[in-house]
Amino acid sequence: MKKFVKLGICAVLMIALCISVVGCGKSGDKAEKFKVGMECGYPPFNWTQLDNSNGAVPIAGSKEFAGGYDVEIAKKLAEGMGKELVIVKTKWDGLTPAVQSGTIDGIIAGMSPMADRRLTLDFSDYYYSSDLVIVVKKGSKYEKATSLKDFSGAKITAQQNTFHYTVIDQIPYVKKQTAMADFPAMRVSLESGIIDGYVSEKPEGVSATSANAKFGMAEFAKGQGFEFTADDIAISVGIKKGNTELLNDINQVLAGISQEQRDELMKNAILNQPASQ
Repeated sequence: MKKFVKLGICAVLMIALCISVVGCGKSGDKAEKFKVGMECGYPPFNWTQLDNSNGAVPIAGSKEFAGGYDVEIAKKLAEGMGKELVIVKTKWDGLTPAVQSGTIDGIIAGMSPMADRRLTLDFSDYYYSSDLVIVVKKGSKYEKATSLKDFSGAKITAQQNTFHYTVIDQIPYVKKQTAMADFPAMRVSLESGIIDGYVSEKPEGVSATSANAKFGMAEFAKGQGFEFTADDIAISVGIKKGNTELLNDINQVLAGISQEQRDELMKNAILNQPASQ
């Protein structure tokens, strides 16, 4: 009788152990995911494509894939932290709420750590820094512009809720247009002549001119362009305020990515971007 009792107790213990292991496994799986939000529509930083070529990553809940510089940085971060990368395609205005609600763990979407954003998000060290340009039509009078004064009277816009849109006010006598939702929309408006140009970071400008032979890019002489701070033109990972453990882990991995590696990743992103974007 005692033998059967012992066997019964052992069986119960084994079942409990299995339940515990399964439960821990589920919890561990969840903890090991690094959920990253991005628009998947801002080449060369991030874009959407139909296959996994050039290292693209599946977009959660779809049959599409995300590629670009941000994706490559996200891959390095996930690998460095020993986590599984999950890309969550999210509209620009939905990125911050998504972090705050826990839908995503971080924003890797060409986002600058500006002072107003630091009120609602914590930011990592920079993972890229650039300059501001204006993307214009090739052959237009604005293509050879070297100062903001050259855009006097021009119809200029930028993406909504970005620093890019605020600096338009620095252009004398500019005809500031309504902000647009994303870069594909601005490219369409530029090609159709609705606008004369849009403000962008230089990598996006290079991306736009590479993808469309009808586009040019105006760069400015020293002291003749936009005024901005280092935070305004830098790009960082945005995370939920107070998540110091994740922030420290991200910064530790970023510290191991050299400037040469970052430049190479951006070069490849520009080369690999889909022609349609």
